[in-house]
Amino acid sequence: MKYSGWPEPGELVVGDVDEIADFGVFVDLDEYEEKRGLCHISEVASGWIKNVRDHVREGQTVVAKVLEVDESANQIDLSIKDVNEHQRKDKIQAWKNSQKADNWMLIALGEDVDDDRYTEVANALLVEYDSLYDAFEAAAISGDEALDDVDVDDDAREAIVEAARDNVSVPYVDVTGYVDLESAAPDGVDDVKAALEAAEGDGEVPDGVDLEVGYVGSPEYRIKVRAPDYKTAEDQLEAAAARAREAIEGRGGAGDFHRERREDDE
Repeated sequence: MKYSGWPEPGELVVGDVDEIADFGVFVDLDEYEEKRGLCHISEVASGWIKNVRDHVREGQTVVAKVLEVDESANQIDLSIKDVNEHQRKDKIQAWKNSQKADNWMLIALGEDVDDDRYTEVANALLVEYDSLYDAFEAAAISGDEALDDVDVDDDAREAIVEAARDNVSVPYVDVTGYVDLESAAPDGVDDVKAALEAAEGDGEVPDGVDLEVGYVGSPEYRIKVRAPDYKTAEDQLEAAAARAREAIEGRGGAGDFHRERREDDE
């Protein structure tokens, strides 16, 4: 999806070098419809430039900073030298993500979707998410729940979730912690078993999170959590450990949570 308006001064844009002149470089902006910018030779690279072609080539994809915009003159002034390597990499990744999301939208809504329908659904997603990519990633992780607050019809909602789960590679993080569970009661084994079952959640673990409880060596048990982000993973790990402690202590036993193993590795 390309924007129909104009970029803002200070914005980073992606474009393709389509013409090189002695005084500078013309760049077709990939994110804006029918917009072309000029990067003066003094803004191509730092220091004295003898030949512009020593720094850029026709067809090259570049990231540039918007210096000034004059809509009445249909002019956009750009700077390539004002973009550092970190900014360039981040912007290129965001641009690639945007292209992926545009493709996912076409998969969800159909290749022949009209512009009004596309814009309607896209704008609804962008009300709740920073980008279409973020919206599809959330839908891949959480399904319908990710679109609860998005003002789209049921057909679009179902299609977006299906396209997301079929096409989006979901990032995950894994965290591990340990609980020591002890009970001196005659039926202490049952007490520990009940605590481990409590740790597993019994429906309390949210969608998109995998939680596994395993034996390490009495009284130590491992809790492994896989979640879409670090905060969620840590929160779910601590919640599982808390459930185990509450369960064992409720039966007169003792529980303790720690992040590193206390016994020798298996």
